[in-house]
Amino acid sequence: MPFKTFDELREACHALSDGDEGSASAVAARQDTLTKPQGSLGRLETLVGWLARWQRRPMPKLDKVKVIVFAGSHGVTAQGVSAFPAEVTAQMVANFAGGGAAINQLARQAGAELLVVPLEIDRPTGDFTQTVAMDDADFLAAVSTGYDSVSADLDLLCLGEMGIGNTTTAAALATALFGGGALKWVGRGTGVDDAGLYRKTTAIEKAIALHGDVLSDPLRIAAALGGRELAAMLGAALAARKLGVPLMLDGFVTTAAVAPLAKLHLAGLAHALSGHVSAEAGHRALLEALGLEPLLNLGMRLGEGSAGCLAINILRGALACHTGMASFAEAGVSDG
Repeated sequence: MPFKTFDELREACHALSDGDEGSASAVAARQDTLTKPQGSLGRLETLVGWLARWQRRPMPKLDKVKVIVFAGSHGVTAQGVSAFPAEVTAQMVANFAGGGAAINQLARQAGAELLVVPLEIDRPTGDFTQTVAMDDADFLAAVSTGYDSVSADLDLLCLGEMGIGNTTTAAALATALFGGGALKWVGRGTGVDDAGLYRKTTAIEKAIALHGDVLSDPLRIAAALGGRELAAMLGAALAARKLGVPLMLDGFVTTAAVAPLAKLHLAGLAHALSGHVSAEAGHRALLEALGLEPLLNLGMRLGEGSAGCLAINILRGALACHTGMASFAEAGVSDG
C-alpha cells in the first residue's frame, strides 16, 4: 500500500514536480509555423501545449487513454439525500460490466480503455452526520487503491465515479474546503425534490458542525466527509501527477474529490483539465475556486466520467491539427 499513514500521504501531496516547460515551448514554436494565423485555433493550441508540458515530451500523443470509474457506497443515504435507493450503486456497476451505461459508449467512441473499480460497495461509509465517513485505515486504503490504478504508460487519464449519495458528499467537501455554507454548494443530484434538497442541506450542516475539529486539514476533511470512490480519485490524481500523466476531470463529484490537492499545494491541479461544467449547482463555483476553465457546457450531470470522455475528443482534434498540419514552408504558402 503506497500510503500507510496520513503523514506519508501529506508529504506526497506537498512534493509535486513541475511539468516540462521546454516541451510546452516547443509546441508553441511549432504552432507559429503552421498554415494559419497565429493563435487562430484558440484554446486548441494551448491544449496541445498543456499535453506536452505534463507528458514531458515536445510532441505529445494520445495513443493510450484510460477512463477509470470508481464506485463507492455512502452511509449518508440514510438521511434521504438521493432520489434513488442505495442499491442502485451495485446495479450500475453491473451495468458498466455489461456495457450498457453511457460511459461504455462514450469511452469506446473516444478511443479510451474503460476500467471500473468498485470499492467495497457492499459496505457503505459511515453516515457523516453521526461519525466519520472513513477511519484512517479505510481512507488510506481507498487512496492507495486509486494511486495504484494509474500506470506510467498512459498518455491521458480521465476520472469518473458512481455512488448514490455522492453529490451530497461532494457538496460537504466543497463546504468544508472553501466555506460559504452548504446552500452555496448543494444541488439536486439525481433529481431530488425540494424536501430532498432540504435534507441534503441539513445533512451537510450537521456534518460541518460535527467535524469542526478537522476543517483546517484537507486530508482529514476528505476522510471525515468523503467516500471511498472520492478518496480513490484523489489517489489517482496524485499518481497521475507523479507519473507525468495529464488528467481529465469530469463533473462536480470528481472535482470535489481532487480539490484537496489544490488546498495542499498551490499548483496541485496544474496537470488537470476540467472536461465540462455540469448542471449540478455547485460545480461552476467549485471550478472558479480552483481556477479551472471547463471545456464543455452541455447541461450534463450524469457523472461516470461521461463529459470527460466527450472532452477527450477535443484533445484529439487539437492534437490532430498540431501533428498533421503543414507548415508555411512545407505547403509553399506565404506567411506574410
